[in-house]
Parts: sequence; C-alpha cells; structure tokens
Amino acid sequence: MILDILRRSLDKYKDYRIAEADGYQVFMPRVPQPQYHFTNHRNAFAAAFLFNPAHPTSLLYKKTREEYELQGALFTAPKNATKEQLSERIPLSVARWHEHVNLCMPAKGTAAQKVNWKQFGLNGSIAAQDACTQAGGRWIPQVFGWMVQVYPFETDPGK
Repeated sequence: MILDILRRSLDKYKDYRIAEADGYQVFMPRVPQPQYHFTNHRNAFAAAFLFNPAHPTSLLYKKTREEYELQGALFTAPKNATKEQLSERIPLSVARWHEHVNLCMPAKGTAAQKVNWKQFGLNGSIAAQDACTQAGGRWIPQVFGWMVQVYPFETDPGK
C-alpha cells in the first residue's frame, strides 16, 4: 500500500524541475554526492506529527551528466520517536530506519569548497567531540531525527 501510494505520487518528480517547483530544494548541490537529497521543508515539518506516504520529506536523485535521475524517497520521524512509532509509519520488519549521530561539521561560514569532506560531514572521519573541537568543527550529537529511504522503482528485492 505504501509503495503504491509513493509510486503514484513520485511519478511526476521524475523531472527534478517539477520537484523544485513544488518546493523541494537540493541539499548541498555543489558538494559531490552519490545521491542528492531534494528536501521539502513543509513536508519535513508535517512529518514531525504524522506520516503521509504521498509526501516524503526528501526525494533522492542520482546526478547524471546534465540532470538528476529520481531513485527514491526519504521519510523522517522525530528524534524521540520510539521503535513502535517508527514501525507504525513504515514497519521495522521491512525497512531500516536510521539516524545520523556524532557528526562533526565545519565551522559556520566555511565555504563548502574549502572543507575537507573526508574529515567533516556525514561521511567524515571525525567521530568524537574532542577531535571535532581540535579540528575547529561544530559537534552535533544527532542531526535530522529518524530517517528511512524507500526505493519504490527498484525491481531487485536484494537491493
């Protein structure tokens, strides 16, 4: 049921320009990423209170030569959500909810192009508050709350 609703609602977003027109904004477009998140902040706010499979928090795109190719969607839940509450949204038996913890971000105002992303960010090597402080970064114990990625167009169940 969730996949059926999501597939129908995502169909129009195969053109990323329509997603942008509907309020989805690309997160860190100048930083090379394996997958780009186009986030709708209105949907993110609403997700703190209720789950709507037709309105994902973010759309997941792979960058091609000229454009973006839709791959899936990301749903969010509040940081303090229980396992039961997460499972009510998308069952834990079929989905892997996750959170981003122990994050060291560069100092505010640092240009993205000047950041050593091997150290900082979601995939950075710094995972302790002391090391983050020594590197001049900002320590974030948990960012964004709970998340789950759904790939409704994937045909290989192993993926």
